[in-house]
Amino acid sequence: MRPFIKMHGLGNDFLVLDAREAPVALSAAQVRGLANRHTGIGFDQLILIEPSATADVRLRFWNSDGGEVAACGNGSRAAATLLGGHQRIETAGGALESIGSSEGAEVDMGPPQWDWQAVPLAFAMDTSALPLAWNGLANPAALSVGNPHAVFVVPDAWAVPLAEIGPVIEHDPVFPERVNVGVMQILSREAIILRVWERGAGATLACGTGAVAAVAAGQRRGLLADRVQVTMPGGDLVVTRRADGHLLLAGPAQVAFTGQVDLERYA
Repeated sequence: MRPFIKMHGLGNDFLVLDAREAPVALSAAQVRGLANRHTGIGFDQLILIEPSATADVRLRFWNSDGGEVAACGNGSRAAATLLGGHQRIETAGGALESIGSSEGAEVDMGPPQWDWQAVPLAFAMDTSALPLAWNGLANPAALSVGNPHAVFVVPDAWAVPLAEIGPVIEHDPVFPERVNVGVMQILSREAIILRVWERGAGATLACGTGAVAAVAAGQRRGLLADRVQVTMPGGDLVVTRRADGHLLLAGPAQVAFTGQVDLERYA
């Protein structure tokens, strides 16, 4: 049996496995089985904490569809909350730094990447406003914050049929690695409403990298200030741009419950 921790950040929920002393090998089928909310534990993302040769810890992330991904902002905050104190974190999406407490964490997500090949896109385009449209959603900003995002500015985020249009955009061939889809309503230079369709997970109550990507997109267009409150269905996060261009993601995270699981049962 393997101990696990179930956590969430604003309702975006995670299964956390600590593999620093006992390695864990996971298949896509195992992750999907564990993610099933009826017959498994249920989660949006799975987080594996591993030893690192270059940082304090290494974090790996899987979406509920079984696909491993390079970055997860809320997952990084959840792990940082669990680990506490100052942590240097290795991820496939890049090196992070965090400061965690029992109530939440702030994570340095690094600078956004705007090069079309870094997103990536299928061909060269102006990433600040792609010359594309899907059923009334047009000209998204495209960027990478460790994973790919397309961010649309809309007059009413709640009115967008995200469950219908999200998967269409996610799987569009212009995004060869698929894409996370954000719809952002700007309330002021310091506040936005955001909904996100997450690649491989669907609509979630909160998305940390989505918040970072949306604020970066608004800042690039001159619409947002350096510090922005991001309101999502699950609650609020704060994204702050430092003088060096790094984006800091801050907000609450907490343990929901702990338990033990037989991973082989889901193999």
